[in-house]
Amino acid sequence: MSAKLENRNSKRLEIERKFLVKSSDWLAGHKGISFKQGYLSTEASRTVRIRLEGEKGKLTIKGKKKGIAGIEFEYSIPKNDAEFLLKSLCKKPIIEKIRYKIKFGGFIWEVDIFSGENKGLKLAEIELQSINQEFKIPDWVGEEVTHDRRFRNANLVSNPFSNWKHKLKSK
Repeated sequence: MSAKLENRNSKRLEIERKFLVKSSDWLAGHKGISFKQGYLSTEASRTVRIRLEGEKGKLTIKGKKKGIAGIEFEYSIPKNDAEFLLKSLCKKPIIEKIRYKIKFGGFIWEVDIFSGENKGLKLAEIELQSINQEFKIPDWVGEEVTHDRRFRNANLVSNPFSNWKHKLKSK
């Protein structure tokens, strides 16, 4: 089994920045994909995630981030396996969101609108080729939260947005 995984290995350095979304000006004409994701491990040094992206199953292993960069391995898995793992082995609550891909300034922004325990949270992420790469920020993008651990999906399982969103509004 591990030989098959090695052949489909997608080891890469992931460099991303994360922002709050302050308006829905980007939404018109865009269709999102339903995501459900759960975590088998949420240790500080690594996370192991199971995800359903519409009808596609994924297994993702991430190493500890250094600033905005970290190692990521991602593999396709059968949809039935992903559903089973989400239901039976992943920590609860399962993260539920709709993801939209928005083109802006030569980049693809991924905008996540959360539901369930994280309802009301709206995040935009941009993946970069290098740590110092420059990019334009759309008008609908607000405060950067890249370094705020509360906004990491793995942390939204143990401390959902519903537990602390009232503190965010007081800023």
